[in-house]
Amino acid sequence: MLNRVVLIGRLTQDPELRYTPTSGVAVASFTLAVNRRIKQQGQQEADFIPIVVWSTQAENCAKYLGKGSLVAVEGRLQIRKYEDREGQRRTAAEVVADWVQFLDTRNRRSESEPPPFDDAMIGDDDVPF
Repeated sequence: MLNRVVLIGRLTQDPELRYTPTSGVAVASFTLAVNRRIKQQGQQEADFIPIVVWSTQAENCAKYLGKGSLVAVEGRLQIRKYEDREGQRRTAAEVVADWVQFLDTRNRRSESEPPPFDDAMIGDDDVPF
């Protein structure tokens, strides 16, 4: 049997980082917007897929990814059942990521870090050759 999911999309918000209460393992969650191949009435539609990432990879996602970041995710589909605050039984589908690849150069930087180099800031007159 096989349960593999491969997605490429953009984060809809910054990852949420938590730690498990008993063992202190990091877990990050975010939603990935993945465009559908078919347009409906000329408009591009997207699916919004919940992603869960564990351990060091979760901490890296929280540190370097932000809303709009482009990522590739590989993992497995997991369906879990839970009870909401009103006592209603609910079902949630999510992708538990084994691997997250950062696909763009945007990242969340602290204010103390220098801005990234932008070669558009250099004019033809500035190049010595």
